[in-house]
Order: sequence, then C-alpha cells, then structure tokens
Amino acid sequence: MGGSLGGLTAACLLHDDGHDVTVYERSPRELEQRGAGIGLLESTSRYLVERAGLSLDEVSIPTGHIRYLRRDGSVAHDAEHAYRFSSWNTVYRRLLAHWGHGRYLLDHEMVDFSQHDHTVTVGFADRAIEADLLVCADGVGSASRRTLQPNAVEAYAGYVAWRGMVPEADLPADLAASLTDAITYYVYANSHILVYPIPGLDGSVETGERLINFVWYRNYLIGGDVDDLLTDRHGERRELSVPPGLAAEHHVTEMRATATARLPRSLAEVVDRTAEPFLQVVYDIEVDRMAFGRVCLLGDAAFSARPHAAAGTAKAADDGWALADALASAHDVPAALAAWEPRQLQVGRSLLERTRQIGRRSQVDNSWEPGDPAFIFGLHEPGR
Repeated sequence: MGGSLGGLTAACLLHDDGHDVTVYERSPRELEQRGAGIGLLESTSRYLVERAGLSLDEVSIPTGHIRYLRRDGSVAHDAEHAYRFSSWNTVYRRLLAHWGHGRYLLDHEMVDFSQHDHTVTVGFADRAIEADLLVCADGVGSASRRTLQPNAVEAYAGYVAWRGMVPEADLPADLAASLTDAITYYVYANSHILVYPIPGLDGSVETGERLINFVWYRNYLIGGDVDDLLTDRHGERRELSVPPGLAAEHHVTEMRATATARLPRSLAEVVDRTAEPFLQVVYDIEVDRMAFGRVCLLGDAAFSARPHAAAGTAKAADDGWALADALASAHDVPAALAAWEPRQLQVGRSLLERTRQIGRRSQVDNSWEPGDPAFIFGLHEPGR
C-alpha cells in the first residue's frame, strides 16, 4: 500500500525474488513532488544501479565541496566532500518506469484490513483482496500507522522547511557556477539554509538544464503562527505542507523580505528568483513496532525523521532491502517480519535522535560551527 519511493523499492525487490506483488496507490494520478530535491544516499540509489542498470550520472548531480558562507557572502569554510543530489521526481519516474504500470494501480485507497491465520484481507471501497503480506508504505500521514500504532503521534519540531528551486539558466552565470560544485550552507541565529543542484523537472542532468534547489529552516510558534502559515492562498488549512503555488502571498512576501535582510546576497537571489516556493512542516514520528503478524510499516509510515541527514528516502529503501533479505531467509511471513523488525526499529530510532540533535543545535542552541562533521549526511551515521 503506497507507491512512493519506499513502496516502489520494496515492490521491485520482492518481485525480483519471485513474489507476486501489486502496488496500490491511493492517488488517482501518478505522483509528483515539484522541486523536492534529495541527497542521493547509497540506499536510495542502490536499486537503480544494481538492478535497473542505470548509472549514478543518469539520475543525479555530483558535487565536490561542502561550503559555508558568511553574511557578506565570503567563504567561511570550504572542504572537499563528495555528495550526489537528485530529485524525488527523478528517482520516482525511474523506479516506476522499471516497475511498469500493469501492477501499479492508481486510485486505490485502502479502507480496512484484517488478518487471518494464513492471509491478510485488504478492503477497498469496491472490493477486497487476499494477500500473504501487506506492506504499508503509505507515507508520513499513514492511515495504517494510525490503526496499528494509535499512540504514535506527530510531534512538531518547532520549525518548517521553506523550499523551492530556480532553473540554473535563470541565474547569472557566475552565481550558477558558484552553486553547482558544492552544497552551500549559511548558518545564523536560530536558522539555516542549504543550496544545491538537482536535475531539471524532466530529469535532465545537463549543464544549463538543471535546477538550483534551496531548503531554508525557519522557526514558527505552534498554534496561531503555524495555523496561519498552513492556510493556503485559497483559505484551505493544509495538514503537513503547502504545495508550490499555493502558499499565501503575505507569507511568500515576508519570506522573500527576510531572505534579503538576513541571507548572503547570492542565496537571497536564489530565494527571490524562485517562482513558487513551498513549505513543509517538520515533524518527528516514531513507532514502537513495525511488524504485526503479516503486516508491516515501512519508511515514513513508521518513522519520519527530520530532513537534516538527507536520509528519509534512504531509510525507506533500507527497510525494503532488509525486508527482502528477511523473507528470503525465513520459513514464513510472520517469522520473516519478526526477524526484520528489531534492526529497522534501531535504524529508525538512531536516525530520529541524530536529526533531533541537529535540529536542536541549529534552530535552538546555535552551536553549529561550519565544518562540523556531525552534520555530514548519512543514514546510519554521518557519512554512512
């Protein structure tokens, strides 16, 4: 259940091992996250490289430096470090193209499920199906999690991520060049912004056709401030995010003005030239269990960690790889899930705690020093 990156990766892996797999996606149309850049960690890219036969250069952009700026735009710290950046859209389209559309069923929202000795019954609005295993990969707003872990709540982190991108061709050539060879940070009191290159909306990684992506973390008080921020330009109160083009005009205006007042000019220009900035509220979500007989929670349906480690999609993919290994080693589904669960719980808890520490240091304690190795991206630890 759920055809995003985690669900698709798990489906591909289980199908490769000979299982009969169908992906059910509640959206009536193929998914899209406009402008959502991602750090392409190994767990996320592994399937595309090892099984789908793609090269990293087809789906991502390499950078060779981690760079911190001062307020006046001068370089405070510059170190060689290899990262790869992609976009959610690029990875999704490649996975879906490999998987195919025949077993990717849109407009199928699960309404209930029940377990029996040897099967799971999954109910939709118009029918029910029987399965040996139900993988719930239904994302951060998971209805499955609410059923299986009703005490797991979303805890607001105290800040949101303003996001957006601008075509590198729309930036002055010298500015674009300075932002495409590195991930560029600016850290200041109770906030930070990072900027990096990602593929174009069509997945192009060619120079001149790419995008410059920014993520800017800003603190907002719970209650009225967040409620107003999440009320879009049509007056609709959103739950977790406000999509591109729908953020209320007064918030966009304030965000751009703050960029001019507080950010280095180069980064402020990226923000100002972004046509449709959007925002995502940062939450912590943690579960006590991921395995329930013949049902499991995978990816953001189980743990939603703050984006600071660039490991959300990697965690979902890692869950899928570990699940495939467990099913290949166990004599039945419940035994496989019981063996799979402890490690994935530990990975999720460790990632969540590390990203909480980063958020506290950057947004509250102001103890983030440029070049601190604790802030290197990674799923299991910084750099890994």
